Amino acid sequence: MDWSSIGRNLRQYRQESGLRQEDLARAAGLSVNYIGMVERGEKIPSLETFVALLNLLHVSADMVLTDVVDTGYTVKQSMLAEQVGRLPAAERERIYAVVQVLVDRADTGEA
Repeated sequence: MDWSSIGRNLRQYRQESGLRQEDLARAAGLSVNYIGMVERGEKIPSLETFVALLNLLHVSADMVLTDVVDTGYTVKQSMLAEQVGRLPAAERERIYAVVQVLVDRADTGEA
């Protein structure tokens, strides 16, 4: 199992929140070194620390765990649909066409 994806996702949401590691560490009562180790996948936080980080980043656990839980694909699909939905119609159609080609090839074993 790729536990490092948890850290990568936490880093992504921290950056999207405009927080530095120092800001998150201070708010969570943790060291900057510990935040860095979590983001690099060198440490897995305790459940209590994990929940605190989620609350500080205003994200849900499924968003951070999307790569390690079986239902994560549903979350990814939702996130992608939301992102694509914000694009202009012409760009959406182009993306759908590319995805359709990939799906067609996957069905025939060509991918």
